[in-house]
Amino acid sequence: MRKIFLICLLIPFIGISQPKNIVNVNRVFPKVDKVLEFEKALTTHAQKYHSGEWRWRVFEISTGPDAGGYHITEGPTSWEAIDGRGNLGTEHNNDWNRSVAIHLTDRGSSAYYAYIDSLSTVAIGDYSDKINITHYFPKIGWAGKVYEGIRGLRKAWQAGGESMAGYSSSSSGSLQFAVVTRYKQGLKERAPNFRKPMKERYETINGSDSWDSWLDVQRNYLDNVWSELLIYRADLSSK
Repeated sequence: MRKIFLICLLIPFIGISQPKNIVNVNRVFPKVDKVLEFEKALTTHAQKYHSGEWRWRVFEISTGPDAGGYHITEGPTSWEAIDGRGNLGTEHNNDWNRSVAIHLTDRGSSAYYAYIDSLSTVAIGDYSDKINITHYFPKIGWAGKVYEGIRGLRKAWQAGGESMAGYSSSSSGSLQFAVVTRYKQGLKERAPNFRKPMKERYETINGSDSWDSWLDVQRNYLDNVWSELLIYRADLSSK
């Protein structure tokens, strides 16, 4: 009886517990002559101040408009946890500003992203060391149409054994959907003959000529789309 009573007391807390589906992404760009100093300072900072729920996964951006930068992912966590985190403290802030930031250019960005299970074929924490991120920017008022278009690709990804993780940005500039291809077997997955073509898989599932519907979404409801390759740097990340 006592156990049942305790379980009943816990039910309200279980009900209001928020999912840990939020990641914070920071992009930084070191000065060209300070890359080694930056990497050393970043490693020390990450391993000293960012662990557990706040651990850092650091990626080197290899291609695209941000090539040469570093993509720092923190989380996953919840808005509730972010709310209660508070200021990171004087020691942390001084270390970042005096040891890391002094090696950076003025360029940089910070954003929050929410993981979306219905746009994904893998769990949020099912990582890989090599990834592609495709950034989809809907036209104003057409986010729902773009979401449905991306969601329509999910079964084709599953049919091809592709590891995909979908996110939407949150209060972080122009609304976007970020679709991350996680190359579990390495970049050889990008070869045209590695799996059946996407169009063939899509039309097998959704019917002949259905691929044209996805092309219509891209033509009519997207403001911009671009992609990039990133490589995980375990040596720079939290342990």
